Order: sequence, then structure tokens, then C-alpha cells
Amino acid sequence: MLCYNNAVRIAIVGLGLIGGSLGLALKKSRWRDAEIIGCARRQRVAATALKLGVVDTVEMDLQKAVSGADMIIIATPVLTIREVFIQTAPVVSHKAIVTDTGSTKLQVMQWAKEFLSPNISFIGGHPMAGKETSGIEAAEAELFQGRVYCLTPGEETAQEAVCTLEDMVTAIGAVPFIISPEEHDNLVAGVSHLPLLLSVALVLATTQSPVWDKMSKLAASGYRDATRLASGSPEMHAHICFTNKEAIVTWVDVLITELQRLRMMVSESDASIESVLALAKEARQRWLREHGSER
Repeated sequence: MLCYNNAVRIAIVGLGLIGGSLGLALKKSRWRDAEIIGCARRQRVAATALKLGVVDTVEMDLQKAVSGADMIIIATPVLTIREVFIQTAPVVSHKAIVTDTGSTKLQVMQWAKEFLSPNISFIGGHPMAGKETSGIEAAEAELFQGRVYCLTPGEETAQEAVCTLEDMVTAIGAVPFIISPEEHDNLVAGVSHLPLLLSVALVLATTQSPVWDKMSKLAASGYRDATRLASGSPEMHAHICFTNKEAIVTWVDVLITELQRLRMMVSESDASIESVLALAKEARQRWLREHGSER
């Protein structure tokens, strides 16, 4: 349901993979004839955004970029969001909808409550989309097609604002999913943040081995697929770890328990390992049948 009918002015703060892809997707969808203003820290990124048609205009000054915007999308690493709130709070219109794309939500929601006026509608956001390459050069309009887009409204957020953001999410091809920030952070820690650390651990364990020079010649598609996430932005991933540490540590402990169980089975030549492997295969196949085609 679309709650507002007027054309909108949208400011996207941060023009990396997600911010750039949002700009392209919004322009392709022609949602509400939106005017897209980008905000970048580096001139090179600003120039690339204009060249690729990601935005209509670019502002290097953060306050100028968001001033007068009907919607503000903060697509920066998570820890940077706090500073964006602080700097923009004095100039954001009280009628504006503010959202973010950060991979953790509870900390962001707390910052929004602390630094933004209660009259501003803030709705946390997290598109479950991405790829191993980062930066505006990797942006694509189809990035969000069929992907779940998590939304975490605040307790005082106006329903009409939620409605408008849901409509935008749908327009770019994603599937809006309302969830509490607490549940979001716990669930995403298991299916997104844990795989990231597993990928990183595998890369470090193998590449730091004295035999890596020879081993690397044998690494093929299995190694490539299992280590894909390690190629992402170190800054973004570090911010995720800093802002969701309790949930991540809990899931790391669960993984360690499973690895220890498998280690024991391997070391003892336990024949039951085949049934465990079969169980994992069936669980993954079931996920692929139910949801995998959407990812």
C-alpha cells in the first residue's frame, strides 16, 4: 500500500555496493519519480556515481545532501551510521523517513533513538543481498531482485512511514520482512555473520600454512565457494563484529561444538559419520528446495 502520492527526494549516504545498487534500482523502477542525491566521501566515488547514472546529483557535504530530503538512506558501514545521525540530526526534516542498510540492527536502533528527533520516522533496514566484491563499480540494479529486505520499525514509528518504505522495497524487486531488531541480529548472526567468519578462518588456516604454495595449485571450486565471503569489505565486516558480538559469539560456540563432534568422528573412524553427512546433505537440499532458488 502506498501512503504518499507526491514525488520524493531521496538522499543516499554512502555510495558503495549497496548504496550504489539502491540508486540504480530506484532509477530503474522510477519509483515515485524520485530525485536521487548521493553523498560520498571521495571525489572519485562521486564522479563514478554520476558516470554510471547511480544518482542525479552528488553532494560531498553531508548536511547539504540530506537537507530537504523526504527519505534518507544511510548505506555506510555500521559504526559510521552513528556519526551520520549526529551530523544530520539538526537538518533532517521532521517529515522525513530515515532508514539504513546496516547488517546489524539493535545498536543502530538505539543510536537512532538517542540522536534523532522523536518526530523523525526511523526504520532500520537490511537487504539480504550482496556479493564478494565491494565498491560502487560493483553496483547493479538487479541486486535486490527476489531478496528479503528486513525492516525494523521503532515503537513510535508512524505506520504510514513503514507503508511507504515497504512500497519502495517492493518497487526495487525485494521482499519486505518486518522483524524486531533483537531477533534480526540473532538470526543473521547464524546465517550471515557466522559463514563470514568461517570463510575467513578457512582462508587463514590454509594460506598461512607452510605448504600453501603447493596447496594453492590444488584449490578449486570447493575452496573458492567456501571462501567467497572473505573477499568482502574488511571495514564493513569488522563493524558487524563490533555491533553484534554477543549473538556472533553464541553461534561461533555452536559451530565449534559441531566441528569438535566431527573431529572426534574422523579421529575414531566412527562409521556413524556417514549418517551425519547424510543429515547435513538433506537439510541443505531441503533449504534449497524451499528457499535456495531465491538467493
